[in-house]
Amino acid sequence: MDLDTETQGVAKDGSNTQGVYIYRPATSAKAHGERPSKRRKVQPENKEQKIESHPFVPLLDGEENESSVELRYNAYRLLWSTQESKIQEILDDVDSEVLENVLSFVRSTSHQTYDGCIPTALITVGSNVSSLGRLLSKLNDQLTASEEGGVVILESGDAPNLKATLKNIIRAAVTNTEGNDGYQNFLTDREGPRLLGYDLDLLGDYVKRKGIRKLVVAFRDSEAFDPNILTDLLSLLSSWFDRIPFTLLFGISTSVELFEGRLPRSSVALLRGRYFEIHGASNCVDRMYERLQADQNGRFWLGRNITGVLFEKSNDYFQTPEAFSRTVKYAYMTHFFANPLAMLLSDEASVRGQQGKLCEAIRNLPSFRRFCEHLLDDASTEQVRNLLENDEFLFQQSLMYMEIGQRRMRDIFQVVKTIYLCLKSMDIRRTFTMADLSIRALSGELQDSTYMDDLLRGLKTLDSSKLEEFLAFMPQELIDCPEVQEIKKDFRALVQTNQGTGPLRSEYDSHNSIVAATVVQQRVKLSKSKAKLPQQNIEYTKVIDRVHALSERYFVETLVRPQDLFLHEAFLLDMKNPLKEIFSPRPRFAIERALANPFDYLISMSDRTDAKISARQPATAILYQLYLESGALVNVYDLWQAFYAVFESEQGDACDELMTMTLFYRAVSELKALGMLKSSRKKVDHAAKSAWIGL
Repeated sequence: MDLDTETQGVAKDGSNTQGVYIYRPATSAKAHGERPSKRRKVQPENKEQKIESHPFVPLLDGEENESSVELRYNAYRLLWSTQESKIQEILDDVDSEVLENVLSFVRSTSHQTYDGCIPTALITVGSNVSSLGRLLSKLNDQLTASEEGGVVILESGDAPNLKATLKNIIRAAVTNTEGNDGYQNFLTDREGPRLLGYDLDLLGDYVKRKGIRKLVVAFRDSEAFDPNILTDLLSLLSSWFDRIPFTLLFGISTSVELFEGRLPRSSVALLRGRYFEIHGASNCVDRMYERLQADQNGRFWLGRNITGVLFEKSNDYFQTPEAFSRTVKYAYMTHFFANPLAMLLSDEASVRGQQGKLCEAIRNLPSFRRFCEHLLDDASTEQVRNLLENDEFLFQQSLMYMEIGQRRMRDIFQVVKTIYLCLKSMDIRRTFTMADLSIRALSGELQDSTYMDDLLRGLKTLDSSKLEEFLAFMPQELIDCPEVQEIKKDFRALVQTNQGTGPLRSEYDSHNSIVAATVVQQRVKLSKSKAKLPQQNIEYTKVIDRVHALSERYFVETLVRPQDLFLHEAFLLDMKNPLKEIFSPRPRFAIERALANPFDYLISMSDRTDAKISARQPATAILYQLYLESGALVNVYDLWQAFYAVFESEQGDACDELMTMTLFYRAVSELKALGMLKSSRKKVDHAAKSAWIGL
């Protein structure tokens, strides 16, 4: 049977939403008396072409065609590969400066220049713990590629004692270039007496044979190492430094002072080196978010709720850039896996994407309903009729308006980027990030926010040099506008004719305000007035007013609410209960509800659903509801009597006590397994409650 056909058939019967799946293994047993077939290789008569499987399943109640499923999957892979390359570029750029400095330090060290002290690099990583692993990997690649040496990475678990630590250093140094087989051959092929695995003579021979000039020993989590073992190791490495070109590298999560305080002075005296600092993860996360969202060729965006959860997680605890990337990837996966409209993001959607079920799904979107209402307000009744009745027309219009919506989203983030750069340049606000502006823009609140008020108010006070910077920050679409070109032309003419030593200032600038003090009835009264402006400053004020009016109008027109765009459900992921429910699930609430009200999940065979305890409910649910009525300690016999009374009241003389007791013991065991009931040490015949509903 064709696997894909079988999968679609199963999906059509609604099994994607059922709570229990029945496994029916295919029987391979032969009929009675039938001879077993010979075990021989046979060629299938019909060679079917293998279809590349993918993890995406048909949506739209299983009626989505295979072509649309493939389009969704390919669109996800293409989009995420592009985003992943952007993330990797940022990580490489963040690490590049520190890598260059550390590599330069390692190459400049020698036994002579450090007077016998071991060259040591102290690297503080702060919250960006994962960056040290990337740095060491790239440092090792650089040293091995140039055949200068390599990097030996030690974890705290690799150093239980001194002998094991030395053995791990020697093994890691050899296998770094020779591999495991090369390490074994190195031990067996070596001439002379057989040495133990922790003898540094082995490492000395290897360094001499391979001509290694730099051997970096990196302690990733240096605070976790035993200080006594570390002290002995440093003393031993120092005695071999004239024969083995060691360079030590310590990854420090706290501070250099605390690290040095854990070591005796004699050990610290053996080290000499430099201090390096890796930037925190927050800066890297902000850059990653800005690159993903504000890209000029962006096609898909994370909404306000998703963005809020992402940065809430970053602020609650130390989140590495890799963890942030995985969370974003999960968000992309959820959209493309569970949203049939995601196939519209494929480049081949216009050719292979049309189908009746998809058009029906589009017509049920809230944004489609609002779009039709706007068309009716504009008296475009014929277009609305075609959208409702003609699938071909609807599909083509959907593709067109989705491109319009994507262009509007790109414009929104270009404006957000402009506002961010301008506020930073004006130095109006000190504590804000790109994410703060993005969250407001994604909720449609940025144009009425204090950020916009501060920007427009500060714009009026800019002098001619600052105004030139502001015009450079404007989006390219606005710069190409003829009105802006005319303003820039007039502005340059004013600057060229400026005869003064300072820049041009508008009448809104505080330099052009005069504060006068007068005494009235023994009280000092302050009054502000405008100074008389030169003609050039008056003309410059007019330019400022034109820039202010144009900027305000452009910002208001561009910063629309993304949820008002037609088909935003396809290119904007903005769930009401986003990743928080997935990464912080609440299974206890569901379990308590299932036990307290089992018919919320189960189908009752009775015409009426009893709110009280009844024998038609599962035994565990009955016992749980009786358990809720008890105190902290409950007599097991009393609990059994109440449990039996539930069955006896409905079944009467037909109630089987032995069967009921079996159900009781099973229910008790299940409550114990759920952690709700446990044996009491105070009273042998009592059980103790260990959980209360809702707490």
